[in-house]
Amino acid sequence: MPTASKPTAIKKPQPKTSKSGRRISRRWVAIATAAVIALGAGIGFFLATSGGSRDGTAAAIKPYVGGDLHVLTALGDRLYVGGHDGGAVSADNGRTWTQLASLKGADPMGAAASGDTTLIGGHPGLFRSTDGTSFSKVTGQGGLGDVHALGGAGGTVYAGTAARGLLASNDGGGSWEARNAEAGRMFMGVILVDPADPQRLIAPDMSAGLVASADGGVTWKPLGGPGGAMAAAWDPTNTQRLLAVGMAESALSSDGGKTWTPLTVPQGAAAATFSPDGTTIYAAAPEGSTAAVFASTDQGQTWKALN
Repeated sequence: MPTASKPTAIKKPQPKTSKSGRRISRRWVAIATAAVIALGAGIGFFLATSGGSRDGTAAAIKPYVGGDLHVLTALGDRLYVGGHDGGAVSADNGRTWTQLASLKGADPMGAAASGDTTLIGGHPGLFRSTDGTSFSKVTGQGGLGDVHALGGAGGTVYAGTAARGLLASNDGGGSWEARNAEAGRMFMGVILVDPADPQRLIAPDMSAGLVASADGGVTWKPLGGPGGAMAAAWDPTNTQRLLAVGMAESALSSDGGKTWTPLTVPQGAAAATFSPDGTTIYAAAPEGSTAAVFASTDQGQTWKALN
């Protein structure tokens, strides 16, 4: 019997692909890959700048200060931080921050509260706010230039200026009078004003360390503590409890500055302050163009990063 022949498989014709076609396909693959990478980077950028994270939890954003950090202080229930090019405020003890757009370029150095008014000083002059967040430059009779230090209690406010020395205001910063034409030129940060006695002042002096006045800034005497003082603060519930941050060291005092003990602050910290209830010490250090803020509830023995 004749042997049946096997059926021949019929091959489907395949489309020919030219070299230029292969190049176009590879090009589209590269474009699609780049788009996926860009989309991932965009999501990462959004998460980093919007305060969110991939798991939906909040992430604190470090406030922008523009390099140098000049001031950290608690005024009422708000915490303010400022530096060369900007400032920010926190209403939840430093966990989250709101950038103060109206202080962009204001170089915040000192801050004071007078009634419902918040004052912040810097190289461009004096800035005022009635809501604690929106600031405008003070002009006219109350305007000042190059304010390096600021502090107040009640209706009394003091300003350390580079050109005019120490000035005082008894109407919340509406007008100013000279108290000492020499003192105040090297003050930096917050001037401490005793709410129980607005004539009693303590100020950080970059050349003399902490200095104190008992007559509203007319005369001053050295108070001791770290040299090259950049920041000073006291416990609002006990003004005998002081802290000072210097260029090379920091210290605490429990007796109004008669004696001092070393205070260890986070590396690079340039300013520190007490919480309104005195239970927490806050410290801030520049981190690039932002501020890293820390808190201690055990007299500076340990610190926790807040942002």
